[in-house]
Amino acid sequence: MKTELLQLAADLARRREPFVLATVVRRESYSSAHQGDMAVITADGSYHGWLGGNCTQPVVRREAALALADGKPRLVSLSPEPAQQQRPGLVSLPMTCHSGGTVEIYLEPVLPSPRLLVFGESPGARALMQIGAAMGYAVEVGDPAAPRAGTAPYAVVATMGENDEESVLAALAARPAYLGVVASRKRFAQIRESLLARGVSAQALDAIRNPAGLDIGARLPEEVALSIVAEIVQVRRAAAEQPVASSGAQATEREEIDPVCGMTVAVATARHRATHAGRELYFCNPRCREKFLADPVRWLTPRAAEGGR
Repeated sequence: MKTELLQLAADLARRREPFVLATVVRRESYSSAHQGDMAVITADGSYHGWLGGNCTQPVVRREAALALADGKPRLVSLSPEPAQQQRPGLVSLPMTCHSGGTVEIYLEPVLPSPRLLVFGESPGARALMQIGAAMGYAVEVGDPAAPRAGTAPYAVVATMGENDEESVLAALAARPAYLGVVASRKRFAQIRESLLARGVSAQALDAIRNPAGLDIGARLPEEVALSIVAEIVQVRRAAAEQPVASSGAQATEREEIDPVCGMTVAVATARHRATHAGRELYFCNPRCREKFLADPVRWLTPRAAEGGR
């Protein structure tokens, strides 16, 4: 199992697809998980591996989504008495599996290097590629005649008068979070007017950074490239500082309670459902659904879930 999971992780990394590698680092009886058990959770919520009973999967999926959103690892504890497990750096949540026990899972987000798309063959463009690569970016050469597929978080046009408009169009097609154009204000005004006449929206053009880069008094191509990378870092870090909802915060998505085990289930991704007396019910795993269907009245009685554990 571990070999297969590590191979899957390697394949995802090679395809530049984000994922979370989850590992059981501690357990107490009677958890069905064992120290060293692993799982890979992809960005679409697909779950590969074993971290204990099925009732742990919705929690792990939710925490994995948070880890991918903020890019930060997290240590999650599932325990019958979460208040007693609380300590700094630990996300303490209730264990609802019938077997009980405590399990701690370390979730490590694995994110692909951000793409940096550079248009141009100028000295500044070459310097930007070198600095970008040294900073860990996946640097790609932009070709206005053959735009890259997919999105590129960061793009820079440093064509210096050659195919400027076409390069800006190709860069915009990549839907970047940052697009800088290395040109004088006068030249960029000409590019802007030309692209407006070709139907490009003013909103898209207003988002372009020109002059590209932070004002550090740069003069040499290498200095200009450094100022641009610094501005990209500024944009990237500002985006990373945007708050991500924590487990204790009120979820923005609709959630329901599994009537059998009391587990919180995200409605949008719930795979186990049943309808009773016109009411839609959601379950964290197929066994809970089977128990409910065998005796719906029992599980719809107040506090039935607690009494059945």
